[in-house]
Amino acid sequence: MITLYGIKTCDTCRKARKALQAQGLPFKVHDLRDDGLSAALLDHLLERVPVMTLLNKRSTTWRQLNETVKAGLDAHTARTLMLEHPTLIKRPLLDIGERVRVGYRDGDYDDLTG
Repeated sequence: MITLYGIKTCDTCRKARKALQAQGLPFKVHDLRDDGLSAALLDHLLERVPVMTLLNKRSTTWRQLNETVKAGLDAHTARTLMLEHPTLIKRPLLDIGERVRVGYRDGDYDDLTG
């Protein structure tokens, strides 16, 4: 089963959801804010996506972080920050089993089949 990770208020996540629906693909939605982010789930994602690719440095949450925290960033710190602040994860994430796609632009899911 395909899983779309995101946040319900995110416009790009809504577009991704509509693209999957338009193709008639079965999927479930996991809202990182409402449904939470466990260490196990984050580790599952990090097995498929490099930590710095997953970290959203353009988010409001990132901009609000202390500059000292940002300056001392490494893979371990980034993982810890994402667990504390799930909105630091780039979204949407599309988990199709063997890999996870990060972000969405029109046409990104056209190659998926149900």
